[in-house]
Order: sequence, then structure tokens, then C-alpha cells
Amino acid sequence: MNRRIASTDLRLGMYIQKLGGSWLKHPFFRSSFLLTNPEDIKSILEAGITDVWIDEEKGEALHNTVTLTPSPTQESPENALETSQAIENQSVVESSMEDDINRARRLFNDAKPQVMAMYKDARLGKAIDPQTTLPLVNEIDLMVQRNSAAILSVARLKTHDDYTYMHSLAVCALMISLSRQLNLEEDQVKLAGVGGLMHDLGKSLMPLEILNKPGKLSDAEYNIMKKHPAAGAKLLENSGAAPEIIDIALHHHEKINGMGYPNRLLGEEISLFSRMAAICDVYDAVTSERAYKQAWDPAGTIREMAKWEGHFDKQIFNIFVKMVGIYPVGSLVRLASQRLAVVIEPGVTSLVKPKVKVFFSLRSKAPIQIQVIDLALPSCKETIEGPEDPSKWHFKHLDQLWQ
Repeated sequence: MNRRIASTDLRLGMYIQKLGGSWLKHPFFRSSFLLTNPEDIKSILEAGITDVWIDEEKGEALHNTVTLTPSPTQESPENALETSQAIENQSVVESSMEDDINRARRLFNDAKPQVMAMYKDARLGKAIDPQTTLPLVNEIDLMVQRNSAAILSVARLKTHDDYTYMHSLAVCALMISLSRQLNLEEDQVKLAGVGGLMHDLGKSLMPLEILNKPGKLSDAEYNIMKKHPAAGAKLLENSGAAPEIIDIALHHHEKINGMGYPNRLLGEEISLFSRMAAICDVYDAVTSERAYKQAWDPAGTIREMAKWEGHFDKQIFNIFVKMVGIYPVGSLVRLASQRLAVVIEPGVTSLVKPKVKVFFSLRSKAPIQIQVIDLALPSCKETIEGPEDPSKWHFKHLDQLWQ
């Protein structure tokens, strides 16, 4: 049985059937789900949603709960904030990097079918309404604000079979995170997120035999694929997308030196959003496994991208490096003690002092007992000498050390 209740009466175990108010305020891309995470209740309250419909046959009923707030009819922001704080205080176990990585993984797994459906509709010639992606973008934004390192690390985990769809989600997360690093207005953050999600939509209109080719493209095939920005921009324009979103689709392969495509724009002729998208797109592409290449190590990728003179806006790239870290989560690094470690959390006080998991001795060329070291601790004398290329070592299941 469905029942309408005040959002301040929400408790874990309830099954949300529908959220009240304008859908534009909804922080989730799914409309019905079981409440298992206190952060979801917090998100509903912070979004200004005052009432919801719950299904008491699928979840807990209202009479089985204890009200935390003085009155469910009080809907002021102050009351919502107090309720949110009370929910936070209920949590016995403090959120960890591992918890947030699992949250990010679930988010991407749940979102993948929606992105696949969007690409399928585009291939079939159906109009694509960018507004329908706002709930998903909002949820990715919430995860970015909660723990950007967790979601950006999980975003790299994709196979070549689902690369196109997961790449769209990854670039969306990167664009949102970079927008917040640049202190853009909230509406600009959302536009950047939607643009990141839809930047490669034109690929849905490319020949499947080229799009799904397992090996490297020939020059002729590459020239065909270079048409995808214009195809995507046209599709989005016909769908009534915002000019900023169309611009991202059209110009995310432009370069600062004017050697990009399709219009060979130079410097500030490229919009801020497209200069951002150029960085986010390349970073995720090269750190992802493809049919014809192994994924690059994230720390090594940052160093290589920094060498590409004339490719990126230097100021934005420097902010991007600050965002993902010189040694992003998942990076294989060589320590001064001649041991190998994987970065498991970014440094709080320094980009070069993350938390690492040591697992291999370079001297003995053998695995050692796993040890977690916080390089930022005052008592820690260990330091990172530099990134290490995982392809030289052929470690199996390296990602499992940080996931």
C-alpha cells in the first residue's frame, strides 16, 4: 500500500515509491528504491523535497519508526538541516574510502543501463532530451561532493566491451569535479555534468564495424570517427539541448594550439567547458582498458599529459592535477625504501603524501606482507620516489589492492 509521508519521517528500511515536488529537484536517477543508506535521506532533505510516497508492502511502515524531529510539518531549511545532522549522528561506523568506493561502484552499475538506452535511442534516430539525465547527474554530483577520489577512481574501471557507456559516466564525474574545483555556479556544474555525459553521443551514429573494431583504426577509419563530434552536436541541437552541451559535444577534441578537430580552434576560441572536456576525455580514455591497448597508470598519465605542449589549457590542467592528485588512487608507486605500493587514498595535506598499501620488495623481487602507510603522518619517514609502470611487472589483480 502506498502512503504519502513527510520526508522528515523517512527511516532506513522504507521503500520509496515516488518523490514529491518538481523532478528537477530530485537527487536520484531512479524514482523508486529501498532506503538502505542514511546519505540518501540526507540528500532528499537537502534537495528541499518535503513529501514522499512509500510502499509499506515492500518496506517498513510509518508506525514502526520513531520521529527524530519535533514536528513532521516543519519544512524549513533549518529543520531539514537539523534532521540531516541527526541522521549523520546515528551512523555508528564512520564512512571509509572502501565504503565510498563501493557506493560509487553501485552508482555506476545502476546508471549503465540508462546510458546504454540513451545511446540506443540516438542510434535509432529518436530525440534525446538532456533534461532526463539531470537526476543521474545530480546523483553523480552528490557522490563527487561526498568523496571525489572514490568515484573518480571507480570511473577508470571499465572493460573494452562497455567502454563507450562507462566512459560517458566517467567524463561526467570528471567534469563535475573539475567544475567544483573551478568554483563554477551550480547551474554551470550541472551543464558541465550533462555535457560530459553526452559528449560522445555522436559515436552512436558511427558505423558499428568501426566503433566496435577490436584493433587500432586505420587512417581512413579514424577520419570517419573524427566526424562524431559534429554528428553528436547536430543530434543534440535537434533535441533542444543547451548551447553549452552542444559546444562540449562539438569541440572536446580541439587543442589549444589550433591542431585539434573539427574546427581547429585556437586558444580561447575554445570555450571553457570544451577546454575542460578535452582534459577529462583524454585522461579517462588513456587510463581505461581498450581492445587494442592496456590502461595507462594514472600517475604516469598525469606526467605524460603534462608534456603534451599545446594540447591542453595549462591553467585548467594544473587545477585538474590538483583534483585527481599527482598520485591518483590506484597508482603504482616506488618508495624510497625500494618497495612498491599502491595509492589507496589521496593525501589530505600534500599531493605527494597519500596513503599507500605496500606489497612488494624491489630488492628481493618478491611479495611482502601488506602494510598500509600514511605518508602524511609527521612520524613517517617514507617517501615516494616516483610512479612505476605496472606493465613492466605484470601484477595480477593489482586493482584489488585499492578497491
